[in-house]
Amino acid sequence: MLAILMFVLAYLLGSISSAILVSRLFKLQDPRTHGSNNPGATNVYRLGGAFPAVLVLVFDILKGTIPVWGAYFLQLEPLILGVVAVGACLGHMYPVFFNFKGGKAVATAFGALLPIGLSLAGLLIATWLIIVAVSRYSSLAALITVLLAPLYTWLIKPLYTFPVVFITVLIIFRHRTNIVRLFTGEEPKVGAKNAPTDKNKPT
Repeated sequence: MLAILMFVLAYLLGSISSAILVSRLFKLQDPRTHGSNNPGATNVYRLGGAFPAVLVLVFDILKGTIPVWGAYFLQLEPLILGVVAVGACLGHMYPVFFNFKGGKAVATAFGALLPIGLSLAGLLIATWLIIVAVSRYSSLAALITVLLAPLYTWLIKPLYTFPVVFITVLIIFRHRTNIVRLFTGEEPKVGAKNAPTDKNKPT
């Protein structure tokens, strides 16, 4: 029963779209209908600059960290911690408060992995930065980082590997349009002012 409650709370917290709220606060264009149509930190940066984007990034990370830390202190099993993390990511991807139109949950997933340890966080950040520096593709960096996350987890704290696989599958699924654009050469690089929009819904 406690596991179900934590999952629901994680989903509801994840459903608070900081990208939309921050954009309203700074009177920016709606990130769901402008830029890449994706309500996330990268698109907010495109629409409003660094400060609003940092606010979005920090809040999105906390959306993953807070419920997982809570579940950890309640001494729930590693598998349940993974379920709680998935709940937070699903909330970000399909927010009940914003017509189920959310973002890709990369920052929220990162926040959910933080309780595993700072060494894992360091590896994830280093991987993302290296891939971005080499390729200049934020989405490619996110995909490679999330693919390596289970391996890093297995090396650091093996008992959390299977829950991290849950998150990896979610993130890859949510990036399916980006994967197509990467293969077709249509994915924008970091710093590009124009971004392709997803025809049907943000991913």
